[in-house]
Amino acid sequence: MAAPLPPSVPNFLIAATRKSSGKTTVSLGLVRAFVNRGLTTATFKKGPDYIDPLWLQLASGQPCYNLDFNTQSEAEILATFSRHSRHADPSTDLVIIETNKGLFDGVDPRGSDSNARMASVLKAPIILVIDTIGITRGIAPLLHGYSTFDPDINISGVILNKTGSSRHENKLRKAIEYYSDIPVLGSIDRDEDLVITERHLGLTTPGEKSTAEPLIEQLAQTIEQCIDMEKLLKIAASPGHVSPATPQTIEPSDQPDITIAIARDEAFGFYYPDDMEAFSQCGARLEFFSPIHDSQLPKADGLFIGGGFPETHMKELEANQPMRAQIKTAIEAGLPTYAECGGLMYLSRSIEWSGKTAQMIGAIPGECKMHQKPQGRGFARLQNTANHPWPGNNTNLVETISPAHEFHYASIENL
Repeated sequence: MAAPLPPSVPNFLIAATRKSSGKTTVSLGLVRAFVNRGLTTATFKKGPDYIDPLWLQLASGQPCYNLDFNTQSEAEILATFSRHSRHADPSTDLVIIETNKGLFDGVDPRGSDSNARMASVLKAPIILVIDTIGITRGIAPLLHGYSTFDPDINISGVILNKTGSSRHENKLRKAIEYYSDIPVLGSIDRDEDLVITERHLGLTTPGEKSTAEPLIEQLAQTIEQCIDMEKLLKIAASPGHVSPATPQTIEPSDQPDITIAIARDEAFGFYYPDDMEAFSQCGARLEFFSPIHDSQLPKADGLFIGGGFPETHMKELEANQPMRAQIKTAIEAGLPTYAECGGLMYLSRSIEWSGKTAQMIGAIPGECKMHQKPQGRGFARLQNTANHPWPGNNTNLVETISPAHEFHYASIENL
């Protein structure tokens, strides 16, 4: 008889009525506040985002994993959730899932890939963060609409964000209490010191901000003062949560038989923890290096350069001529190389941004140009052919349709 699955770990999902409502700062503050209380807190991010998980990882002290309808089936989402919550660490006390955009937003107009659907699949109670700038009694019909639009979800609490004064907060609370039975868990005043800077790909990364750790601690202190943490823990532990699915596992290799060099520093940091773990489980030794700071490319059987912000560090990348020369020589000698997003930009001849140009590796015979507007945004469907380097177990594979996420401001020109 199979061993019984552990009970579902207490959890809740942080959502908002729209993007830029402050749910990331609220999520970071909550995660760190619970960690400071001694609770082992696991985190997930809905969608393919790289940057928010870096912040959540810093706040929790452990990897943040992505859950995404466009690249995973619902069964895979449940398995990922199970594998990286209590299955990964039986001592996990709490799981916090941060959403993207608004609660009902998504590509599918029927909502099959929305945050609300994620809450429904995970049976997670929803904590709704509402940006209250410019609204008072109107919060009541807004909350009524959000709580009744989808009968499969449960909005279990509201956090009022960016309130202007105690008078403003009082009006909001009275309206909600009169027209709704959804509890207000707390209110956070407007404070520019509690904002994470945004730019063309979203938030700045924590590795680029020397103030990241102090900011997270400040957010945690604010949350402790402003939010009813005990009530929130009761909501997280309420009955009816998802029972963990049996996680899909890969038996780890006893001895690594290949080495993969992975670029990771201020310029390159967009990696999914799942990919790193899959490499290791399949028998790869991971050797991280910095294209900015290191002068030697590690000896490796393969090279992986992920995304990031090479355009904001292009002078430093250009200045490291030994690294650029070694990477180009290795690629031309046949080193298997995978590069995406910023990594692909780095492999081009040059990067042009804000009227300045810097020389890059030149393994790709084209120039990279940054634009003011996105050049690709959304999800693409890729058709694999017989020449695809990773056909899986089917050696006779001719075509398979695979989803891929794209969000980039750059184009490669003059190929």
